[in-house]
Amino acid sequence: MYFWIMIKIYGIKNCDTMQKALKWLDAKKLKYYFHNYKEESIDKATLEVWLKNFPVDKLINLKSSTYRLLSDLEKASITDKKKAIELMMKNTSIIKRPVWDLGSGKFFLGWNEDELKSLV
Repeated sequence: MYFWIMIKIYGIKNCDTMQKALKWLDAKKLKYYFHNYKEESIDKATLEVWLKNFPVDKLINLKSSTYRLLSDLEKASITDKKKAIELMMKNTSIIKRPVWDLGSGKFFLGWNEDELKSLV
């Protein structure tokens, strides 16, 4: 394990999956920074980095209630990365959670304890 690398985890505090992830990090005594994009929003540069690591249809939670409430035009716009970024900046709840920045250019999306054990 790399204790000198600070994990940065992105999400929304009241999300059940986020709460599992944060409890897991605390139980493992891993240092992390939690970026709550409901409170801190998300910037274009961060989303651009994420989109280099994840396909847009994975980064946007297509099963979320936020996504389901979008107009057909907005849903269709996610195929355009620029428009997808604008949509995620405007509706942070649409971003799949959690997004893990594990340092050194390593990222992980979602919650899978077995996969995370091998990464941190």
